[in-house]
Amino acid sequence: MKIDKSLQSVTTVSVNDGKRRTDLVSSPNTTQENNVHLSPNATKLQNIDGTSAGDSIVNTVRVQEIKQAISEGNFRINPEVIADRLLETVKELIQSRKDAV
Repeated sequence: MKIDKSLQSVTTVSVNDGKRRTDLVSSPNTTQENNVHLSPNATKLQNIDGTSAGDSIVNTVRVQEIKQAISEGNFRINPEVIADRLLETVKELIQSRKDAV
């Protein structure tokens, strides 16, 4: 495969360019207000996010048990259960897409 050299390189942007741009935007004559107003829904989302942050999705004890069983050669795989749960997941995904439309 031949490499095409028709693309030109991107010019470098200096850090000072960004500083000059912000100086133009925030001149001393301009007054800026830094007020942010959140909707009630945004506040609810923040509360939900804050409460779920402490909850762990991963059961670390169970993960360690599985690692131990694999290293000892005792871990058994049940293909029927895997197939059933995979099908359940696919059904849920299909249903969620239908609900979104």
